[in-house]
Amino acid sequence: MKNLFKRIITLTMTLMIVLAVAAPAFAANEDAAGADVQTEQTVENTEAATDNAIGAKGIAAGICVGLAAAGGAIGMGLTSAKSTDSIARQPETSGEVRTTMMLGLVFIETAIIYALVVAILIIFVL
Repeated sequence: MKNLFKRIITLTMTLMIVLAVAAPAFAANEDAAGADVQTEQTVENTEAATDNAIGAKGIAAGICVGLAAAGGAIGMGLTSAKSTDSIARQPETSGEVRTTMMLGLVFIETAIIYALVVAILIIFVL
């Protein structure tokens, strides 16, 4: 049962990552896709294309932060559960286990913050 659960989680996370990476490709306009003929666009069409690109950036940033937060939450939950289990089995090592757990939680939180920075870059720079 655990093996099946791990496979489902892995497949779901892989699918989410693929969709997050593919989002900019769906947001590309005709010129970026290599269209040979340039058509005249009216002001409304240009504004609509700009709005679509902004919307795609927002979706990509939301998926980026959402995946990072979900992965971080799962990692933090597992870390806390395992460290509590370890302290319950050997109370004399609680200081070392707690220190190691806090260091691991800091690294997990750092990865989430990096994802937030990437999302902000997607919105404001691209």
